[in-house]
Amino acid sequence: MDRRTYTAELAALRELRTEITAAEKQVAAAQKELDRLTAQRSRKVAGLAGYEGAQAPAVAKASGLSVGDVVRIAPLLDPTPAAVRAARTDDPAAAAPAPAPVPAHEPAAGPTTALAPALTRPAPVLEQPAPPAPAPGASSGVEDRAAADRPTAFAAPVAAPAVREPQETEPGVQADPATPPQDHAVAEQPVPVASVAAVPGPVVEAGPRELPTVPEGAAGARFEAVTTGLVSKRPNFTQLARATVFLDAATGELAVRDRVVRLDLGARTPGEILDAVLHAAPGTERVYITAGAPWHDGAERWSTLKDAVAAWLNTPSERWTTAVGSGRDKLAGHFVHQRQPVGRYAPVASPDGPVTEIRSMGEWFDADGADVVTCRDAFRLLWQALRRHWDDAVLMGSPSQTGRDLWSRTVPTTGKWAGGYPVLSEELRALLHATGGQGRTELLLPPRVPQQLPALVEYDRTFAYAKHLWKSPVGTPRRITAAAFAAMTEAEQVKALMSCSHWNIKVTVPRGWNHVGLLPAPVTGDRAWVYPATPGTTFTTWAGGAEVHLALANHLAPWRIEVLGGLLFEDGKPLDEWGKRLKAAWADLTNLSRIHGDERQRQAAYLASRAVRSVLLFGLGGFAQRPRLVSGTTPLGEALPAGVEILGQDGTVVTWQRQAGFSRDPYAHPEWAAYVWSGARAALLHTQYRQGKEIVGTAGALHAKPGTVVYFGTDGIALTERRPWPYRGEVGDYLLKGHLTGPVEHPKSQEEYLKLRGLGRAELAADQAAGGERQ
Repeated sequence: MDRRTYTAELAALRELRTEITAAEKQVAAAQKELDRLTAQRSRKVAGLAGYEGAQAPAVAKASGLSVGDVVRIAPLLDPTPAAVRAARTDDPAAAAPAPAPVPAHEPAAGPTTALAPALTRPAPVLEQPAPPAPAPGASSGVEDRAAADRPTAFAAPVAAPAVREPQETEPGVQADPATPPQDHAVAEQPVPVASVAAVPGPVVEAGPRELPTVPEGAAGARFEAVTTGLVSKRPNFTQLARATVFLDAATGELAVRDRVVRLDLGARTPGEILDAVLHAAPGTERVYITAGAPWHDGAERWSTLKDAVAAWLNTPSERWTTAVGSGRDKLAGHFVHQRQPVGRYAPVASPDGPVTEIRSMGEWFDADGADVVTCRDAFRLLWQALRRHWDDAVLMGSPSQTGRDLWSRTVPTTGKWAGGYPVLSEELRALLHATGGQGRTELLLPPRVPQQLPALVEYDRTFAYAKHLWKSPVGTPRRITAAAFAAMTEAEQVKALMSCSHWNIKVTVPRGWNHVGLLPAPVTGDRAWVYPATPGTTFTTWAGGAEVHLALANHLAPWRIEVLGGLLFEDGKPLDEWGKRLKAAWADLTNLSRIHGDERQRQAAYLASRAVRSVLLFGLGGFAQRPRLVSGTTPLGEALPAGVEILGQDGTVVTWQRQAGFSRDPYAHPEWAAYVWSGARAALLHTQYRQGKEIVGTAGALHAKPGTVVYFGTDGIALTERRPWPYRGEVGDYLLKGHLTGPVEHPKSQEEYLKLRGLGRAELAADQAAGGERQ
């Protein structure tokens, strides 16, 4: 074979590769559709079991299944006489009572939920007396009730145990989950075991948004696998620092190295800004806008703020063009965001030459009126603080990129994971993406809270997510079916819930519940998740072990939880070292912001500490690896790429974006983000303060009086009164952040709440400055 033939064969092989890739995508799409239809068929079969005259042969013929398959999905249709079933010694569930029909309004689980053993073998639950109904208008002291006054825990087909409060351990110290934890709040006595009928109640209408589940068979096996050849490894190179300057676009002040110059920015278009900056500071690769937001110039001429930003980023220039990158970043271009856009530009004369970025300082912290020198000093202090813990630390373009790069340099070089952490299968990543919500954001409305608030008191958890990094899931998960969970002992169930896990559950709010919701329910629309709290409400969802355990073990009343399935990971510490170093850098900067003798340096240190928070917060979000959103531009009149959403257009180009699916990202670990988010949501409800092993206090929404919780905001809550929660300045502590004296009209929207929150912060700051903080 000569070289010409070899080259031709290579070209043919590339074409064949393209055809194979396309065929694989078609097969994957067909398999996904088949799984969906199969699950839908199973739900319909289970639903037919609710008809008294339904017969397995007729259902089997209509569905194309065998009678045996129909019976496995809907045991109620089993035509075998009950006496014969009871006589079978090889069927442990044969003599169990007949299952209740599936309600018409409740989506029946497909075969993956293994409801058959669940419905035929009710698990025992603790029988407890229901509390007396509170008098109208009376304040309910729920948090002070004794264990004997708790509402009834309902019987569940595969009910998780009503476990006690777990012992929290300090970060980096893992308790043995096999040992039954002790309740430090209430001394519970053994009570009789009984089966209690569920109280009917409303069902959460989640609309058409139905959460995915793990399918049966070969399709389900892909959810217990990792992606071949994709591992998170420690990098073998050092990041290169980029020449960075800080520009106040309102005043024209530019901080470059140790000097400040004033620029004429003209009309403040991207091209004019780049021309002025590079004339004053040749070689600049990154420009942070600290104030002025030039991308909002003329925003009133556009229907949306996003359109205005896109138009500004694409302002025509004779000397500058959009940088499209190369290789994987071919469609990099600009990133269109309402307040924190990223513009990437290259010289028209050499479009493949050096790229200069224009970015917002708001990606890292809210400058809050700080001048360009203070922002520059904050970046310098940030870099110095990180360098004390990473000798090769480099500040990259965004906190997310920086956080992920710093984490990669903590991948262990010895031990089980020395070769890196495997990336889960695409199917499992998609499941976690769809079922693992982020921070809780919820405004509670009257009549759950008063229309006239006596006060609005804001508490914020200090550096909240850093509290939940000491343990994370690693490796390939083990699938736990409903039958497998039901077969566990109570100690094994407690251990599974306290381990790194993710559960598909059916939830019922207990009778007599008069506090906030504990578990997220999926809904359509912008909110995506709600937190039902009405007694008797039933919904199906996914939740992390921390939240499920809290719903069962909270000091007010255990919720009814039916485990339909779950994913149980190995407990590991992939984020522990990363978190410890970031916490140390944050503590250094926070301390400096309090004791430095120069006011400018105190402010710079404070801003740098906020930047460390962003590195952790957005670095963690980067692990979630959501489906990529690619944006770009196309000259007017040319064909647009397939599947794009048009963001806007001007006289020359059309700006668009499109979903690009999941990439083969070696640092994609949504299981880590989902686990931390779940733990943080649980901590908003219940947090324990420890002095060594001794519990010295509690905090969280469940430790506020019913009817006093107004708002949840990711890592903080707002109440109508102050609580005696200790603040030690440690991560996870609840800090009093604002106090607005009432009466205050209840906010009708999140925007109204944010305005009131700002007033409350200003009032508290004024009181503290005057030395007259309210008690």
